[in-house]
Amino acid sequence: MKKAGGLLFIFPSLAGVMVFIFIPFLDVVRRSFTEVMSGKFVGLKNFRTVFANSAFRQAAFNTLRFTGICIPALVVCSLAAAVLLQRQKKMGSILKSMYLIPMAIPVASVVLLWKLLFDVRGLLNAGLSLLGVEAVRWMDSDYAFGVLVFSYIWKNLGYDVILWLAGLAGISPDIYEAARVDGAGEWRCFISITLPNLLPSLYTIAVLSFLNSFKVFREAYLVAGDYPHGSIYMMQHLFNNWFRDLSLDKMAAGAVINAVVILALVLLLQRAWERE
Repeated sequence: MKKAGGLLFIFPSLAGVMVFIFIPFLDVVRRSFTEVMSGKFVGLKNFRTVFANSAFRQAAFNTLRFTGICIPALVVCSLAAAVLLQRQKKMGSILKSMYLIPMAIPVASVVLLWKLLFDVRGLLNAGLSLLGVEAVRWMDSDYAFGVLVFSYIWKNLGYDVILWLAGLAGISPDIYEAARVDGAGEWRCFISITLPNLLPSLYTIAVLSFLNSFKVFREAYLVAGDYPHGSIYMMQHLFNNWFRDLSLDKMAAGAVINAVVILALVLLLQRAWERE
């Protein structure tokens, strides 16, 4: 009876996932092996077309590069901020609120802020040009990638800090006191006590940060448009442009490839964690 009651509680959510996510994705998988108009089965033709597309290769490289840089940087920065916040007893609540502010700001407002900063930069560039000094436009140069990385870390830092703080709260202070009695310093306590006890939190934070890195398209799209600088041309830009061109076969094949890569990376991370 208890199991039946539990199933009744999760059934509405499970039904919603099946109807709105799982079944449509199965249809996308079917479309990836067929032509757009006729629905004729074409095998792996769509996948070969996608892999031969230079825009797809560029977008895939930029997305993997962005993820490979942002995830370690976000994990390290959020852990450092969480450790400092835990030690700040007086100002802790205020600092926590400051870290959480970016989460409460809508994406459109964040984009408006970045546009304002870039407009100020544009006015400065115009003034420098009048003086005969060469100025760099951020979103039209390699600086655009750094701006996107910074915006992602700024937006998601507070969420990861809260998760780290939850993990830190689960470590008993008695362990630290015993270690200090034995002569262990702060760094030794951090390496031998804090980090091992935070491994479960690290796995959750790494997976969530990895998934959130695929949602950065909104900021990049609203700030730089459909065809931004080549360094920030992401997979989501590619899908958006294919959608406007009604290239549904390439969209379906690209979506399947994207899903397989994400699933494979998450499973590899889980397997590595189980070994640890």
